[in-house]
Amino acid sequence: MTEALKSGATIGILGGGQLGRMLSVAASRLGFVTHIYEPGANPPAGQVADRLTTAGYEDAEALAAFAASVDVITYEFENIPTAALDILESHRPIRPGREALRISQDRLTEKNFLQDLGLKTAPFADITDQASLDTALAEIGAPAILKTRRFGYDGKGQARIKTLDDAQQALGDMAGAPALLEGFITFSHEVSVIAARGIKGDVSCYDPGENVHTDGILDTTTVPAKLSAGQRMDAVLLAANILNKLDYVGVMGVELFVTPQGLVVNEIAPRVHNSGHWTQNGCTVDQFEQHIRAVVGWPLGDGQRHSDVVMENLIGDDMDRVPELAKEADCALHLYGKAEVKPGRKMGHVNRVIRSQSK
Repeated sequence: MTEALKSGATIGILGGGQLGRMLSVAASRLGFVTHIYEPGANPPAGQVADRLTTAGYEDAEALAAFAASVDVITYEFENIPTAALDILESHRPIRPGREALRISQDRLTEKNFLQDLGLKTAPFADITDQASLDTALAEIGAPAILKTRRFGYDGKGQARIKTLDDAQQALGDMAGAPALLEGFITFSHEVSVIAARGIKGDVSCYDPGENVHTDGILDTTTVPAKLSAGQRMDAVLLAANILNKLDYVGVMGVELFVTPQGLVVNEIAPRVHNSGHWTQNGCTVDQFEQHIRAVVGWPLGDGQRHSDVVMENLIGDDMDRVPELAKEADCALHLYGKAEVKPGRKMGHVNRVIRSQSK
């Protein structure tokens, strides 16, 4: 199916978290129906979507029924089992495509893909046992970080190796999972590019945002980022190169380290991205609408930034600040409707908008 879907068509979304919620809201603004597939009960996206299927990714019957009820399928997270994707794809197109998922689901595959494109990454090595870790540390050195190759997010599945004495404990923390050792690099700051590619190959990139993390979780994204004109252009062209190589359809987040030697790719995420939430109040067409436009075959929207923005995640007890935040001028609240507040849990975000002074 390459023809654009018309308003009224149904978009299936795998995953019912906050990204699925905001995708559903964006889809509804364009007149589309959304159907969420989520194993967990009472997901945030279920509060705003038209339909919700609560079933596991091993439930072949539920997957087939879900696919039959929609016109196109997209997703809000990467770690969807291959067997589930096989069932879904036999019924309806999945956008972004399977190749982007395959690459992003495994950190080693992702690093090799990026290097094959001629892009810079941190030094890395595949770790299968203590001997391979010792060999890698002898080459890469410490400090370094050991990461599971799959299923890691927000700092989970990682162990820092400050000295060689930490190696055995770090490997034990992986609990037998295949792992990747990454060397540390010297960088001044991290930025990310939110990029989109349409069915016909058109590409649109948002201004890079500057990210600050706390305990492995994104804290703030500030736009514009501290970049020279040349660095800004390099970041956008780099992201477009990745999208085109994958024949990608949809929005992708590309995280980059800014170093004296140039931009280094940290990781890619084949979905709408936390560091792109600023677009909701800084652009006419935000990342969520842009993703919907791409996967249904519509023209990409104008992603030009009309305001400077500082996005701040609301994590755990930050929800206690909501009454005061609601009083702030030019502060847009986006709450996810999660019933239970937990330490380290993303409960919402705020976009502080700095209006342009030009006439």
